[in-house]
Amino acid sequence: GLFLGWLFFHQPNNSEIKENTALHEHSEDENGIWTCAMHPQIKMDNPGQCPICGMDLIPLQNSNSEIDELAIEMSESAMKLAEVQTYVVSTGNASKEVLLYGKIQADERLLQSQTAHVPGRIEQLFINVTGESVKKGQIIAKIYSPEIVTAQKELLESISLEDKYPSVVEAAREKLRNWKLTDQQISEIETSGKVTTTFDIYANTSGIVTARKVNEGDYVSKGAVLFDVADLSKVWAVFDAYESDLQWIKMGQKVEFTTQAIPGRVFSGNISFIDPVIDPATRIARVRVELGNPGFNLKPEMFINGIVKTGNTSSGQQLTIPQSAVLWTGTRSVVYVKIPDSEMPAFKLREITLGASMKDNFIVLDGLQEGEEIVTNGAFSVDAAAQLAGKPSMMNPEGGKVNTMPGMDMSGGKGETMENMDKQETPKKESSTTIPMEFKMQLNEVVKQYLPMKNAFVATDSKQVSATAKTLKSQLGKVDMGLLSGQAHLDWMDYLSKLNTAIEKMIIAKDIEIQREGFADFNLVFYKVIKEYGLMGETVYYQYCPMAFGNKGAYWFSEKKEVENPYFGEAMMKCGETRETFEFN
Repeated sequence: GLFLGWLFFHQPNNSEIKENTALHEHSEDENGIWTCAMHPQIKMDNPGQCPICGMDLIPLQNSNSEIDELAIEMSESAMKLAEVQTYVVSTGNASKEVLLYGKIQADERLLQSQTAHVPGRIEQLFINVTGESVKKGQIIAKIYSPEIVTAQKELLESISLEDKYPSVVEAAREKLRNWKLTDQQISEIETSGKVTTTFDIYANTSGIVTARKVNEGDYVSKGAVLFDVADLSKVWAVFDAYESDLQWIKMGQKVEFTTQAIPGRVFSGNISFIDPVIDPATRIARVRVELGNPGFNLKPEMFINGIVKTGNTSSGQQLTIPQSAVLWTGTRSVVYVKIPDSEMPAFKLREITLGASMKDNFIVLDGLQEGEEIVTNGAFSVDAAAQLAGKPSMMNPEGGKVNTMPGMDMSGGKGETMENMDKQETPKKESSTTIPMEFKMQLNEVVKQYLPMKNAFVATDSKQVSATAKTLKSQLGKVDMGLLSGQAHLDWMDYLSKLNTAIEKMIIAKDIEIQREGFADFNLVFYKVIKEYGLMGETVYYQYCPMAFGNKGAYWFSEKKEVENPYFGEAMMKCGETRETFEFN
């Protein structure tokens, strides 16, 4: 009984197990490097709290397993704090929804001109307004022609000589036929023996009068155009397709489109023509869809929004990866690949070659294989850890130690320019402190001064851009950063410096294109500002033009959903789309 009692009561309790485990884990990490998941530039020899945000430090490396010397290891806790997520590369049919913008146009093959077959004076018009319907064979005008009067007299005189000179009569009749008189009209002249002074002009086609070229009393020459007539029973839907989208478009594909004039109704048709030449000014190609138009609901010059649901024109299965996995350096595309069968999660930088872009994915042409695992969320945190460890990273492909002092630029001195930030980086996380309402109201005033500057770019007015940029800078200086605390305050100081640098470029430059470069840099930072701090009772649209700066693309904010492109102005006013809508209560 004593022996059994000893066995029963001598089991170690849970607190002793946890304490021994904690001591063991601490002994494994006590000689490691400790860093912050949110601020990887912080590097300490001992555990503690981040001096910037106060978060608990995590071990950067605590494994002695042998891995590729160019790879970076991260503990499980570090991955959770940095919200690192991975994705297994797979193959599939690449598909995309291509958005197209265009107009309804009349079918060029059904456009005709109603001309005068004889010279003379318009005595009476039966078509008086543009837009009026006309049918083939309908009388559209009466004309007085001295030439026809003379030709009638010649016919009547030749009839008396018909027995001797029948050919003369036939020649006179043929002359009247050439003036477009019918055999019935000629017969009536011969029967009555009287000269008719005015003649009817008949419509030679049916349709809608799109232009009236004459008035009553006008003298017209032979062949002069009286009316332009369009048959709108069939129309064309003509879309603008960007160069980057042409690989997804082919003959015979179905296009669905809508128009604001007929809400709730979806029209569809197949592509019948793709322009073989790119417009050198707008860098687009025309795509045409032929449609029946019963009821004449579709009218020329209506704006339409179309969509093509299509697969890539190349055949076979293709590798696709999420766009969030790709890090951009301006000239290279890189991803972090997870090393399989490692004791701890380990990742290695790899350069890849991208193909066509889809809505949320890219086609990979080279650099990855099916089944490999890549980082899709938290790639910047992994890259920062690689820089700290001297491993190859996005801006330091050769590896080697970098300066890790807080506040130093980790991007190789290039900064957040439009060249290396075409892909929008995830904004910094919001501070745990609630943003004061007064601070948001001050940001509202900044937005109010931003919009006139944006409109000056739309108008391509360099002087107005400089003037409005000065006003914007002044308003930005009135924002009281003292209303913020903690990380939100530190973030604002960083944003403010970058915003002022971009504004100075717009103020100093005299060339509108250089000013637009500063405008693009400003918008990339301002996006993060609005995303992090918010506004009060405002709605703004974050819009994007893929054609700006040699197809690198650029963003801007607008107070209205309708696109007015500030990077091209009148040259390509409608080029762009709304990427995000910010609605703040």
